[in-house]
Amino acid sequence: MASKIKYQTGLEKFNRISKTSNVVFNVIFLLMSVICVVPVLFVLAISVTSEKALQDFGYQLIPKAFSVESYVFLFKQWDVITRAFGISIFVTVVGTIVGVLLTTTMGYVISRPQFKLKQSFTMIVFIPMVFNGGMVATYYVNANMLGLKDSVWALILPLAVSSFNVVICKTFFRATIPDSLVEAGKIDGASQLTIFFRIVLPISLPVLATIGLFLCFTYWNDWFQSMLYIDNSKLNSLQALLTKIMDNVDYLSRNSAMMGISSAEMMRNMPKEGARMAIATIIVIPIACAYPFFQKYFISGLTVGSVKG
Repeated sequence: MASKIKYQTGLEKFNRISKTSNVVFNVIFLLMSVICVVPVLFVLAISVTSEKALQDFGYQLIPKAFSVESYVFLFKQWDVITRAFGISIFVTVVGTIVGVLLTTTMGYVISRPQFKLKQSFTMIVFIPMVFNGGMVATYYVNANMLGLKDSVWALILPLAVSSFNVVICKTFFRATIPDSLVEAGKIDGASQLTIFFRIVLPISLPVLATIGLFLCFTYWNDWFQSMLYIDNSKLNSLQALLTKIMDNVDYLSRNSAMMGISSAEMMRNMPKEGARMAIATIIVIPIACAYPFFQKYFISGLTVGSVKG
């Protein structure tokens, strides 16, 4: 009886949900999941559909005529794609490590109330969220002042720190790391770096996974930095390379009449829509496989970092 009264009067009663509401919510979440999954299935189906079937029947979830010509087309560029894939892997791994290190250190510093320059640093972080220096100024600083032109670091450093990520780290550390824990480390003679790396980070896996996943997505999907700073074709990332391949395919297809008869015929037969979807599939699969390993920490870290202030 006592437990029943406790259940009725405690916080648990605010979390109760009726069976009808539970069914409605489950149906809503199921529909949202389908909405997210169906476009991915469409992309995969189009990538294995023949170009002629696409022209005759349009996009079909179940292909009218299966074909792997789009993947064969990309396989012919395999040596170049493999090198670009290695660049993307390197940029994503190194960029994520550097970005997580810089973001968490800055977020931790401005989360400590004893830090005298806390307000000034907070404003420095906040202002770029509202005002942007512009592409010309950014390009001049990165290419001319820092000398990052035609360097792999041009793909890493400009994206390493985001004000949004710093704010998430700051609110997470402020809400999660008690001042008494830091003071105990100081009493034991630990330096600030020791406290941060040996006490704070080991209990901050949720925010590390959250920021790491954000950075991983950013680096893996980025092609704009390559377009701005990279002229050396050997330093193109996978996304930049595949974008250029598709631009070339579109250009050749639009101008096939200017070529010889055999070249024009080859351009007409070259997969275009299917190749686009094959490229999207190649880009999405690696990062989609990595997401489940971060999901648990990602959700908890994002929730704490964005709700509590």
